[in-house]
Amino acid sequence: MSQPIDFYFDFYSPYGCLASLQVDKIAARHHRTVNWIPFMLGAVFKVEGMTPLTDIPLVGPYSRHDFSRSARLINADFEFPDDFPKAALAPSRAYYWLLDRDPTTAHMLAQKVYHAIFVEQRDGSDPNLVAELAQPLGVNREELLAAVQEPAIKQRLKTETERAIERGVCGSPFFFVDDEPFWGNDRLWQIDKWLESGGW
Repeated sequence: MSQPIDFYFDFYSPYGCLASLQVDKIAARHHRTVNWIPFMLGAVFKVEGMTPLTDIPLVGPYSRHDFSRSARLINADFEFPDDFPKAALAPSRAYYWLLDRDPTTAHMLAQKVYHAIFVEQRDGSDPNLVAELAQPLGVNREELLAAVQEPAIKQRLKTETERAIERGVCGSPFFFVDDEPFWGNDRLWQIDKWLESGGW
């Protein structure tokens, strides 16, 4: 059995959102699964001495244009949030709490959080919103709200972020295919070709 694709993402990454709508389908075509791994992009920016694309002169207006254009290309609903960016601590912690209990539910919650942020323009950093999104999936609201404050869950996210940096994750989305690194939503076509050909 071939190893899963590792998909690193930040919940407030527009390109991460767009990649989340495609990576599972690409993997399935090649009989692969995907490990969804949220991390804190802000910690990576500190290492790099960088800021979000939207805050960079010249790059900022272009990136906003490209987010929407890239969404149209895959026929995805997309609205750039007015309150961008934010630290997605709550959904990331909730994801890891759920991952150990029910990976399928964790995956579904991640998709719902992305939709809430980049389609509905809701506050994805709000623990109450995360709990609201999780309830229809059978998750107890109060248990989730308590879990995202647990020291062990906080540490889990910190550890995963540190591990991402150690692996060389320099942005969101970032992928590893059989340990081969690919950075960016615009590299998904290369991932597809890599899986098809066995690499080059």
